[in-house]
Amino acid sequence: MINIRQEIADIENGISDQEINPLKLSPHTQRVVCSSTWDRPYSREKAAFPADFVRPETKLWPNVGRIDDAYGDTNLVCTARPSPPT
Repeated sequence: MINIRQEIADIENGISDQEINPLKLSPHTQRVVCSSTWDRPYSREKAAFPADFVRPETKLWPNVGRIDDAYGDTNLVCTARPSPPT
């Protein structure tokens, strides 16, 4: 939470862009970080390892980025078929 607060402070102080910043565009998938193009104003290392304790040996890569921003993060839709009655 302390690291997230620092990222918010960077936005408030104009260090990070309001729309294109590590917090707004997180989580960063392995595909995004390892792609041949990088058009973001922060480093790939900052995207992949946003805190000091996140290292390659301990990193768990998310399978997808955000879906429909915060709405999709909190309003998940189950696409599994219902189980047949027993």
